[in-house]
Amino acid sequence: MLNILPIYSVKILLYHGIKTIEDRRDISRLSSALLGLMECLVQQDFHGIYWQNILTTYPFTITYNTHLKRKEKSSMSLPGVFTARKKDHSLYYRSSITIREKHISLGSYPTELAAHLAYQEAHMISRADSVGLEDYADSSPLSFHKWVVLINFRDNGLYFSMPIYLKNKYFLYYLSPSRCLKFDIDDLFYYSSKKIMCRGGRLFVNDYGMQCSILNRYGIKNYAVCGKDYHFINGDATDFRYENIEILNRFHGLSCIPSKKRDGFLYKVRIHVRSCYVVGVYEEETEAAIAYNKAADILKKNGINRNFAQNYIEGLSPAVYADIYSKLQISSKIFRLTPENT
Repeated sequence: MLNILPIYSVKILLYHGIKTIEDRRDISRLSSALLGLMECLVQQDFHGIYWQNILTTYPFTITYNTHLKRKEKSSMSLPGVFTARKKDHSLYYRSSITIREKHISLGSYPTELAAHLAYQEAHMISRADSVGLEDYADSSPLSFHKWVVLINFRDNGLYFSMPIYLKNKYFLYYLSPSRCLKFDIDDLFYYSSKKIMCRGGRLFVNDYGMQCSILNRYGIKNYAVCGKDYHFINGDATDFRYENIEILNRFHGLSCIPSKKRDGFLYKVRIHVRSCYVVGVYEEETEAAIAYNKAADILKKNGINRNFAQNYIEGLSPAVYADIYSKLQISSKIFRLTPENT
């Protein structure tokens, strides 16, 4: 029985790991030679040299195991590619690259070749300083978003998951190859983790589950109109650096209108019930803001329960506020508005 065990063990080794037809063909000659050798070992066991020949068998076994491992290794994924499965258990491929000890995901792809091409392009971008964002093509296996991330990391040594490219004292945030926004470096921490989206001409980010306009960071209301409530000083509507944005109207219900009697603007105040009603026109912005508050108070007293926003005027004492409030003239239409006639 002891003489049969080596032969049985070798058979197990021969069939272990055979996964393809090619493996079976490769093993045919190996198995014949090995089994012949084992038969000789059984016969020679009676002459007292069994253990010496076992030592001869081990190198053969090790060599064959190495052969199987090499074949298995040759069928592994291409560089930079690994497989994953969706919830429905279907197979897809992910690509990634490590640059300066930083692991960067390159996205998901339907085929192994597409994922490998993305890896190759990322490797090329990381090595070729002459490659810039202007070299991006629609046929690229990588998205433009990834191009910006990789080129910024290559040039500036800082990784951001968002499509940000650092400049001196400001940064560019790319929405597409043809459109980018400029921001002050002070906003880098905020936008480095926020995806800017555009819908209906409105730029916004998701902040704590809410859609927040990027104009809100400058104190500009959601309903504000460019050129009327604020404007870009250099005329570039993509330049959101603080020194380039001038707020013309900081308060609810106000709009600036040209003055015919003096240089500058007058402030026209409207309040919305079911439609907009004019409260009045005022020379000073502070007076106009308080007039809106006064009109809201009158409407609430008349029984119109709306959540009217209140204007808060900084640096104004309660006594001064009350004095201006009492002297302001309000349109008579506001006093006549009730729930029945609105």
